[in-house]
Amino acid sequence: MWNKFRPQHITLMDKLTENKAHSPSKTMQLARDIKTSIWGDDRQQLHLRLDPSIKADFDKRSQQEIHRLKLFIGATSLALAAMIYPAFYWVGSIAVLYLARHTFQLAWTDLRKNRLVSVPLINTILIVGMIASGQLILAAVAGIMGGLVARVIRKAEETSQKQLINVFSGHPSRVWIEQDGLEIQVPFESIRENDIVVVNAGEIIPADGIIERGSANIDQHILTGESQPVDKGVGEKVYAATLVLVGRIHILVETAGEKTVAANIGHILNNTTNYKDNLTLRGKKIADSLMPVELIIAAITLGILGPMPAMAVLWSGLGLRMIVFGPITVLNYLQILARQGILVKDGRILESFRQVDTVVFDKTGTLTMEQPIVKRIHLLSWCDESQILFYAASAEYRQTHPIARAIIDRAKHENIGLSVPDSSNVQVGYGIKVQLKQQVVHVGSARFMAREGISVLSHLMDLQEQASSKGFSLVCVSVDSQVVGAMEIEPSVRPEAQGVIEFLRQQKISTYVISGDHNEPTRNVADRLGIDHFFAETLPENKAKIIQRLREEGKFVCYIGDGINDAIALKSSEISISLKGASSAATDTAQIIFMDGTLNSLSKLFQVSKEFEGTMQNNFRISIVPGIINISCIYIFNFGIAASMGLFYAGTMAGLANTTMPLITHRETHDNKASDAEHMIVE
Repeated sequence: MWNKFRPQHITLMDKLTENKAHSPSKTMQLARDIKTSIWGDDRQQLHLRLDPSIKADFDKRSQQEIHRLKLFIGATSLALAAMIYPAFYWVGSIAVLYLARHTFQLAWTDLRKNRLVSVPLINTILIVGMIASGQLILAAVAGIMGGLVARVIRKAEETSQKQLINVFSGHPSRVWIEQDGLEIQVPFESIRENDIVVVNAGEIIPADGIIERGSANIDQHILTGESQPVDKGVGEKVYAATLVLVGRIHILVETAGEKTVAANIGHILNNTTNYKDNLTLRGKKIADSLMPVELIIAAITLGILGPMPAMAVLWSGLGLRMIVFGPITVLNYLQILARQGILVKDGRILESFRQVDTVVFDKTGTLTMEQPIVKRIHLLSWCDESQILFYAASAEYRQTHPIARAIIDRAKHENIGLSVPDSSNVQVGYGIKVQLKQQVVHVGSARFMAREGISVLSHLMDLQEQASSKGFSLVCVSVDSQVVGAMEIEPSVRPEAQGVIEFLRQQKISTYVISGDHNEPTRNVADRLGIDHFFAETLPENKAKIIQRLREEGKFVCYIGDGINDAIALKSSEISISLKGASSAATDTAQIIFMDGTLNSLSKLFQVSKEFEGTMQNNFRISIVPGIINISCIYIFNFGIAASMGLFYAGTMAGLANTTMPLITHRETHDNKASDAEHMIVE
């Protein structure tokens, strides 16, 4: 009968006392989860997966934490000694002030920058007041708690983003240059104007310049947003940070280092204001906003009941607990997201996520994949589709660039057996020439066919023009100097993209796609996925202008991109997301990284942020009610400071139970999934 009237909200104590749900091992697991959450261990591991070079920085921070812990123990011991030996009172007072130094620093920052009465300022008044009134042990408790709160706030606002974004971080440390007819390796930083840089297939171009010798197929999407690689030959311009897929080129350097197009984007990026620079954790903002109310009540109490009851009023903490509950809740959810492969660099962004009403995608590399697909095969002579695939895939058999993989994958999908060509007859340029079963096979662009002296039909040129207008590549296949067919190579839309867009539509969130690519391929992707709006042929700085215009229209924008050309837009939006494997400029700039390299995590992020909002609302209720009770009891039952502190910390414990609940719930969900997986394996 009692269960009918029992509140439906499950408390932390309920969870801890369930039959087998929380055996000692489960309780220990919860303790480890809380420690991991506060210290950010899981997020640290994700950071290291992105950039192993920051391990030394993390190790240094760990040593600093150990040093602070030793100082903390020493200061606490002095404060306790002062209670036993009054002669130590002033030494103990200094120790308490040291314990509370982070609180004092926050109070000073709030006064200097924001000129507001804040929770740290009230804590400062309380600590100094209790020391002056001889209540050193209570001052020590307040100092310890205030210091811990200050540290938790800083942890929740912590970001690993580098101060300066380095667009060249993906380059090898050494590059090849030609001097006096010889090729030598030199440090990347030593490249100068008029040097001749040699770049081979699979290497990143280290400088802007003109091709002096050779030809290559170059992927420029990370810089320009173009969906298809471009063929470049003698006299044509190439850019730093782009990738040579096929070929070998000698480049006369025009600009290097900080003068390249990519570096100029980096300069703009580093001078662009970051949305989160002006953010404050919501819990701190709520607590600070209610401080004037508490001060007014304390002032009235001072006039009516005297100084001690007035100081007790200051322990009511009307909303003050939010300065604790908010950051801890943020840290807990950052851990939950980290365990789902979502790295959120700064907790303030998680608090803002509920406001997102517009999601803007980059196209190439974000909505589409690096690996294209063979969309259509045109028959131009005696070969059928299977024969064209056989010749093309066999010729490309040992190649690793995306177009070659697309052709080979299509042949494997259709179960076409391949022959291995004589590799000594491979010629790399705008295409490939091989000897295959006594036949000479050419695979490449129409331009490559013409260069090899193979007659190119006007119909083939029409197909080339049509494919280019759609953003596709056209790969021709010639057997014994006769073009027998052509394959349209189309960017492959991410398999999860359709479901992600549909999810956003259900959430009534507007969608946009912005691309540096041409109009038709951008429109095609938008229409195929059902995206509401699109912008094509957009320069990197203009992407940011579009984001700014959307913000001025009152939209709260989340931008998702992966290239150097997306970095300015990422930094200009309220929320920015990139994928693991994207350019370092994008992952350094973005506030959220999807570590699985896909868009699947976007729906998870929205769902967890909605749950986070529910927890924060409960936090607010729990933070207000005990304060109202305390003020009432001061006037009705003459509550003193000790009783007020007791009620304050009792309310705090209830709130901490609420903040911890998500860790338990998600741990149980994780364990249940693991258990189900084990059962499936057994069965």
